[in-house]
Amino acid sequence: MANRSENRGFENRGLWLLLGLLAALSLSMFLIPAFVIRPFRHQSENALALAIAVKRIAPALSVAAVAGVLALGLRLWRSSSKLSRAGIALALVLSTASAVMVRQNYFEWMFHPIAAAGFVSASDARLSDKEMVMAVRIGPEARAYPIVQMAYHHILNDTVAGVPIVVTY
Repeated sequence: MANRSENRGFENRGLWLLLGLLAALSLSMFLIPAFVIRPFRHQSENALALAIAVKRIAPALSVAAVAGVLALGLRLWRSSSKLSRAGIALALVLSTASAVMVRQNYFEWMFHPIAAAGFVSASDARLSDKEMVMAVRIGPEARAYPIVQMAYHHILNDTVAGVPIVVTY
């Protein structure tokens, strides 16, 4: 009898380890690209390649991880204490949230589009001498877009001399 109990305890430890690894895998499918691909941060070639590869396989792999966490959680649930059940629930919530997040384009959430651009005349502009701008001239009309603002917003629809344009940085 003791041998059977020891085997079950060893088996449960293995299942708990697998549950934790699957939850960590699912979470990493979301966190690796989110951490590496950040605006205004250096991204090495290798890190960016890893992030893109993870982003590519994340939808399928995260669903498999959630299924594994669910199956293991159900298997471990009956013999678990309240604290262990909380761990199972946490692993399932994190895995499911990660599976949802890898299907979102959360990179767009980092940038806030300019709803309506406001312009002032060149003489009223309050820019330092070192401020860089992107300039557009179409016919007699010209616009200057501060790089600091464009780097944060990334895209702006505008009309210059009656011509619709898209300004991006």
